[in-house]
Amino acid sequence: MEHIINVKELRASLPNIIKKVHQGDQFIVLYRSRPAFRIMSVGTEIELKIPVTDDPVYGAPAVGSSKDGLTAEDHDQILYGKNTL
Repeated sequence: MEHIINVKELRASLPNIIKKVHQGDQFIVLYRSRPAFRIMSVGTEIELKIPVTDDPVYGAPAVGSSKDGLTAEDHDQILYGKNTL
């Protein structure tokens, strides 16, 4: 479950928030009424909001030569994962 809290609530309830994060909850923390950051478990899988193919860098042609001997496609797989299409 995702909760929205402000910084004051975070400070006042940190032990309880940590317990809830360990149980799978997530928190968006507001600072000055704007989202500042998200608190989630380290093992939480992040869902991409846009398809990787919409990223202007994905699939871009090589700009120069690679010193590691990898191709642009190899770099795409490293950056975006093996199952990106």
